[in-house]
Amino acid sequence: MKDKEDIREFIRKNYAEVAMKGSGEGCCGGGCSCSSVPLDVTATSFKIGYSKDDLLNVPSEANMGLGCGNPIAIAALKEGETVLDLGCGGGFDCFLARRQVGDSGYVIGVDMTPDMIKLARKNAEQSGYANVEFRLGEIEHLPAADASVDVIISNCVINLSLDKEQVFKEAFRVLKSGGRLSTSDVVATAPIPQNIKQDLALIAGCIGGAEYIEDIKTMLQSAGFKDIKMTPKYNSKEIVKSWAPDKHIEDFVASYIIEAVKE
Repeated sequence: MKDKEDIREFIRKNYAEVAMKGSGEGCCGGGCSCSSVPLDVTATSFKIGYSKDDLLNVPSEANMGLGCGNPIAIAALKEGETVLDLGCGGGFDCFLARRQVGDSGYVIGVDMTPDMIKLARKNAEQSGYANVEFRLGEIEHLPAADASVDVIISNCVINLSLDKEQVFKEAFRVLKSGGRLSTSDVVATAPIPQNIKQDLALIAGCIGGAEYIEDIKTMLQSAGFKDIKMTPKYNSKEIVKSWAPDKHIEDFVASYIIEAVKE
């Protein structure tokens, strides 16, 4: 198996291609998995939990059909809060979050892919958004100060990390006391076959790197989080199966909403 840096670079190149192709070209299923299957971005967005109003109120180029859920729907964002999005892509969830936190709030998107950050900044500039910022960085080493964020959101990105325990430690570090984590992600619900765990395309497609659900809970607890809630999406099998219809991946991975609090 390739070393971590080789895997990370493969993932980065994969999502750089998504960013450069723009909305709707080359991403399939929940958008986590890229292939030659054509993607109906609108239909995919509805399937994973976004509304028509959501799609109409963000730059269209920001929505590439990426994700496995809608973290904004469960984050209960309040006006004036500071929000951090792990793996922000073209800025879709950030732009939705900025509407809820208002002019007195602030949204920071972090992504390790320069092309995604470039796209997100372009989208923000063209729309005249002043309360959103995009920073290049890895979610294992967040470019954010200690105790500076009220809410962390993420959509189908933490599974891509090769050091998930470090991601949760960083999330805990940057959250304020009373801050919360509200993410949507793919987790393993049964042992993943080795041929899938070692397939670079399936790792980049949010499948091969999925961590067992109980191990995720243990990592969150070790990082210091409390009130941990893990809820499978009602249509998880439909979402996941569409990414690789012939591989039966829905038998061992699922889309979950993961919530936790820093006391």
